[in-house]
Amino acid sequence: MLSGEKIRVGIFGGSGYGGSELLRILLFHPRVEVTLVTANEHAGKAVAEVHRNLHGLTELRFEKTPEDFEGLNDVDCVFLALPHGQALEIVPRLPSGVKVVDLSGDFRLRDAEQFKEHYGREHTATELQREFVYGLTEINREEIKRARLVSNPGCFATATLLGLAPLAAAGAIKGRVVVDAKTGSSGSGAKPAANTHHPQRANSFYAYKPFTHQHVPEIEQTLGDVSAAHDWANELVFMTHSLPVSRGIFASIYAEVDEGGRMSADDLSALYSDFYRGSFFVRLVKGSPDINWVKTTNFCDIGFAARGRQIAVFSAIDNLVKGAAGQAVQNMNLMFGLDEKTGLMLVGGNP
Repeated sequence: MLSGEKIRVGIFGGSGYGGSELLRILLFHPRVEVTLVTANEHAGKAVAEVHRNLHGLTELRFEKTPEDFEGLNDVDCVFLALPHGQALEIVPRLPSGVKVVDLSGDFRLRDAEQFKEHYGREHTATELQREFVYGLTEINREEIKRARLVSNPGCFATATLLGLAPLAAAGAIKGRVVVDAKTGSSGSGAKPAANTHHPQRANSFYAYKPFTHQHVPEIEQTLGDVSAAHDWANELVFMTHSLPVSRGIFASIYAEVDEGGRMSADDLSALYSDFYRGSFFVRLVKGSPDINWVKTTNFCDIGFAARGRQIAVFSAIDNLVKGAAGQAVQNMNLMFGLDEKTGLMLVGGNP
């Protein structure tokens, strides 16, 4: 792009939490002009009427999903923040010159049978699936720079893969890996449900989707790309839990190094420091990270503990930012030749 030229952006699905965070970030992005925001149920309403945090900051109004997609030829990039299944219908209709970042799970899995098993429907755009790049920025940065179509990773997958990829790439672990991951209630979306109703959630803690979470296959797929030597399908144990907080993911990853080997927390820190050299949004911390220090930011904080062969890696992100909208904008930046930090210098509060 020419220096100073604006990227014209459309957001499909702007009424949910993912769409809200995209707006919060993109409205202040120095190289972006948001020209379209869709939300069929809110068509005609002011964006700031639905997202009150944006009051006085934008005159945008929600529109219905356009019937004629040829009218999108003047849009440079489309973000799809829609329920699973809808991107399958929309992406094939978009003009070929439009770049796409999809925040749903529709194009994350290369195996159509796995997609059917975990998302409960046939994949109807398998040819386009082959064109999508998996948008875990710190792992696939060079591929994303060349991509027209990017599939944004899931929030659990982002926290887990950033926490585990350096160990996998180094071939440092042996046998079973256990991931104990916990998320805030915003991970369930903006629509009210019994399990996200405040009186039920505020003092609650429980496991859900044990062994069957839809992010498991994308974690296994990506770990297989990083290290095919490990049998991830049989040696990864992944468990998800619901935290009584509104936002944030904390993943605790437990593993053992090869027999006869030892790794200290300092050894782990050195390994990760080398792996993530040049990755601004991965921060290595002493001891445990804290979701309070990554809330509303695009950072992933990683900490370590070790005892003999036993190692623990702790990964913390904001599920709506690094786990969704922030990483999507990070990917857009790369797709358009910008510094990936552009528009993402977001700092959390204290406390």
